[in-house]
Amino acid sequence: MTRQAVWAVVTGMYDAYTRGDRAGIDRLLHPEATIFDSAAPDLITSRAQLDKVRDARPTDGPAETGLHAYDEVVDVWGDTALARYRLRVDYAAGEPEIVRTTTVLRHLDGEWLIVHVHENSL
Repeated sequence: MTRQAVWAVVTGMYDAYTRGDRAGIDRLLHPEATIFDSAAPDLITSRAQLDKVRDARPTDGPAETGLHAYDEVVDVWGDTALARYRLRVDYAAGEPEIVRTTTVLRHLDGEWLIVHVHENSL
């Protein structure tokens, strides 16, 4: 059950992304979460930095048509969880992008929150 709860948070983040629901994503992130985003060279260490990366994403490039997280391996040790998986980003034109991803979560105040994400495009 716990692994499924962790995976639901991870997939919930991508569901919110596809809906354009920035607040929905932010609800799943710990306020001090760090992120290595596949589209940014530096470690993101604040919500302001994350918003800057989000705002800089091109709007005139190939249109994303979907995200699919798969091949997950989830381990849980007490209040810490580690999810490793692949993320397929589909586009209206062209080949999909595959992103190898690791996400760390902590169980705090009764809920799982993402504390770190590391993305690496293959």
